[in-house]
Amino acid sequence: MRIFQSLHASWAHCMKNRLCMGTVLASGPLLLCLGTPAMAAGDDASLDALEQQISRIQSEQRALQKALVSVQKQIAAHRTVAHAGTAAAHHGLAAHQLASMDAADNEAGIAVASTGHEDESTPHHLGANGHFHASGPDAQPVFGGAEDTPTVESVVGHRAEDVISRVAENGVGPHSRETAGAQAAGALGDHGVFHLGPVTLILGGFIDASAVESNRHTASGTFNFWQATPFKNEPRYHTDNFDGSARYSRLSLMARGNVDKYSTISGVFEMDFGAGAATTDAYESNSYAFRMRQAYLAYDNSKENFHFLAGQAWSMLTPGRVGIIPRQESLPETIESSMLVGQTWARQLQFRFVKDFLNHRLWTGLSIENSATLYSTNGFTSGSTDGQVYLPGGQTVTIGSAGTGLTNNALFPNEIAPDVIGKIAWDPHWGHYEVEGILHFPHDRVSTLGAGKNHTAVGGGGGGSMILPVVPHKVEVRLAGIAGYGIGRYGSVLLPDATLKSNGAPSPLFSMQGTAGIIAHPNPLIDVYGYFGYQQAGRSYFSEGGTSYGYGNPGYNSAGCYTELGSCDAGSNIHSVMEATVGAWYRFLKGRYGTVEGGVQLAYSRIHAWEGNGGAPDTSLSEVFMDFRYLPFQ
Repeated sequence: MRIFQSLHASWAHCMKNRLCMGTVLASGPLLLCLGTPAMAAGDDASLDALEQQISRIQSEQRALQKALVSVQKQIAAHRTVAHAGTAAAHHGLAAHQLASMDAADNEAGIAVASTGHEDESTPHHLGANGHFHASGPDAQPVFGGAEDTPTVESVVGHRAEDVISRVAENGVGPHSRETAGAQAAGALGDHGVFHLGPVTLILGGFIDASAVESNRHTASGTFNFWQATPFKNEPRYHTDNFDGSARYSRLSLMARGNVDKYSTISGVFEMDFGAGAATTDAYESNSYAFRMRQAYLAYDNSKENFHFLAGQAWSMLTPGRVGIIPRQESLPETIESSMLVGQTWARQLQFRFVKDFLNHRLWTGLSIENSATLYSTNGFTSGSTDGQVYLPGGQTVTIGSAGTGLTNNALFPNEIAPDVIGKIAWDPHWGHYEVEGILHFPHDRVSTLGAGKNHTAVGGGGGGSMILPVVPHKVEVRLAGIAGYGIGRYGSVLLPDATLKSNGAPSPLFSMQGTAGIIAHPNPLIDVYGYFGYQQAGRSYFSEGGTSYGYGNPGYNSAGCYTELGSCDAGSNIHSVMEATVGAWYRFLKGRYGTVEGGVQLAYSRIHAWEGNGGAPDTSLSEVFMDFRYLPFQ
C-alpha cells in the first residue's frame, strides 16, 4: 500500500511538468518527470543521463516481467497439483516440473513458491533464470523451468523418494502415495505437515477396515500363514470362514531437519495394531496390541551422494522401485497383509550404506542386517521353546533359546554373525533393475556330557528384480526372484532355512521364490492388478533306527492326509506354494480432507507337500478380500 501512496504523490507532483514516465522496480516505485525547468533550458548532459536511466529502467523492467511470468507459472503448477492430486505423476511429468511440484507436497519447508511456511527474515535471491530461491543453511531447493539442470542441491529439503526418483526419470517414478503398495512401504502424507522451528514433522498412515471370506478356516484373518492351511484330514478343511478386523490400521511419523544445504537427517516411526496380546479375543474387545513396524534414522548427503540408514526397516533384499531408497520398496497392491506368495521381504534391524553415481542412476548398497535362522526339527524330539533338540545318539543340539526378559516366550536362534546383503540398482530412462546377493551363517552347538562342539554353516543366494513401465505411469510389469540356501524366511510363506544333519550340524535348505505382476492405473482414481507368486523349499533328511528325521523325508506318513481325522505329516513338510490373485482399488472420495478408497481382491493358493509314505498330498485356499481405508494425510 505504501508503494501506491508514494507513486500517487510523485505523480501529482510531476503532472505540472507535462511529461512523465513511471515504473515499479524490485526496490520500489520510480517515477521520472520530463519538462522540468532545467530541461527546458536545454541541458544536454541531463538529457543524456535521462536516456541512460530510461535504458536501464527498461532493461530492469524486462527482467522483472520475466520473473513475474515465471512466478505465475509456478503458482499455476501449484494449483494444478492441488486439484489433480496424483494425476501429474501418472502423466509422466519431467523431472524439473515434478520437483517443483514438491511445494504442493508441503514437505519441503520450502522456497518462496510456498511462502506460507517461510519466515519473513529468511534470505532469498533471484536466480539467473528468474526464479526465487531461499538461501542460507535452511534453504530448500526448487527446480525452476525447463532451462534448469538438477544439481546435487536438488536432493536436499524434500523426501528422497520424491526428488531423487524424479531426477532419475526411469518411467517408473515414485509410488503414488495413496496406493496400497506405497502405504505398505510406509508412505508419508501430503497434508499432515507441521513445522517446529528447523524440524519438519510429517504424518502418514490410514484407518483400515478389512475382511476376508475363505473356504478354509485358518484363524489368521487377512494375514495368510500358508503352512497352517489345513489338508483334507482336518475338519477345518471342510468349513468356510469369515474374519474381519481394523487391526492393520497404521500410523507413521517422520521428523526431518536440514543439516546444511547438502544433507538431511530424518527419523521415521511406523506402527500398527497387528500383534495379538494375551488379552486379545474375538468375542468382545478385539484388543490387539500396538506394535512397531519400522523405526529408523536416515542420513542423506547429496554432495557426496551418500546415504546411511540405521534401525528397523524393510530389508535391503526387498525389491525397490527406484534407486535404493527407503519407503520406495516394490510391494504388492494386495489387501492381504501377508502380501503375496514368493514376495521377498523382512523388516529388521540393519545398518545400510548406499552410494549413488551418474546423477542418481546407478546405486550400490551394503547392508548388515539382523539374522534369525528358521529351523525345521521334524522327527527330532525337542522342547517347545527351549531351543534344545535331541539326536538319536543321545547328543543335545542347542539351536537357540527361549525369550526372556522383555522378549516373548518364543525361540530366539543362535546367530554367530549378521546377514550381509549387497545390492546394485540401475535406473536408465526406461525401467528399474536390481541384482542382489546375501550371505547367511546358521550356527548351533552339539553337546554331550562334559563336552561339546560348535557348528557353523554358510548359506546365501542371489537374485534380482525389474519393473518395466510398459506405459509409463500407467501400466507396469514387475518381476522379482531369488534363490539360494538357508534364506527361506525371506519369503512370505516362511518356509524353513535349515534342518539338522545326523551329526547335529545345520543343514541349509535350498529355497527359491519369485513373483510376477501387472499393475494398471487407468486414471488417478483406479488401480487394477494381477499377480502370480511361487515359493518352494528343498529337502534334507536322514533315517536312523527305523525313524525318519529332517525336512521332506519320504518316510514321513502321508497316508492319512486324505481322510478326515487321519494321521498326516504333510503340513510340516511343504514343498511348494503358489498363489494367483487379481484385485482393484477405487478412490471414491479425494480432496483436502484426504482420500477414502475401497478395494476387493480374489486369491487362490495351492500348497504341495513333499511325497511321503502314502503319496504327495496337496491342499488349496480360495479367498475374497474386502477393504475400506481412510487416508487423512493423502
